[in-house]
Amino acid sequence: MKKVGLFGGTFNPPHIGHLMMANEVYAALGLSEVRFMPNAKPPHKDLSRSATNAQRLRMVELAIEDIPYFHVETYELERGGVSYTFDTMKALCEREPQTQFYFIIGGDMIDSLHTWHRIDDLMELVTFVGVKRPGSEAKSTYDVCMVEAPQIDLSSTYIRNRLQQTEAPLQFLLPAAVEQYIRKEGLYGTSNDAGSD
Repeated sequence: MKKVGLFGGTFNPPHIGHLMMANEVYAALGLSEVRFMPNAKPPHKDLSRSATNAQRLRMVELAIEDIPYFHVETYELERGGVSYTFDTMKALCEREPQTQFYFIIGGDMIDSLHTWHRIDDLMELVTFVGVKRPGSEAKSTYDVCMVEAPQIDLSSTYIRNRLQQTEAPLQFLLPAAVEQYIRKEGLYGTSNDAGSD
């Protein structure tokens, strides 16, 4: 059976913290691949001031383009509407019955699993993988496979704010191709003059 990690998120924008988490889970669990799955409309976030779905998808593609075991899963974007993990996983399991899915979440989300839509049914479909900082406590009443991984305190919100405040490069926070795309497209309040010659 093929073992596939799924990493869902808004990826608004994708950054090195996302890549580090996915890579550590890939290595720790011996996965065949990790698929990054941008949400169409997450039930818990407002994307009104976001990059478009197409732009977020393109940024994910650019972020992972040189990593052969990272791929993009477009199911939620193609389906549209609110992205409930249960609905997505039910469809993916039906589409790929020979695949065991591992759904990757940050350690901070483990405590809130009880609030997820149809969580008990979802637990029957996937193995949750919680990524936690070495030495930190992450507990859940649900069965979660824990992976310890070094993490940096970095968020997409921080990157969006930083892009609005300064034109200084973000080379240690974002893959270069993602930063170039953001500036070229004028996303998050950047001027798109920077990339035009």
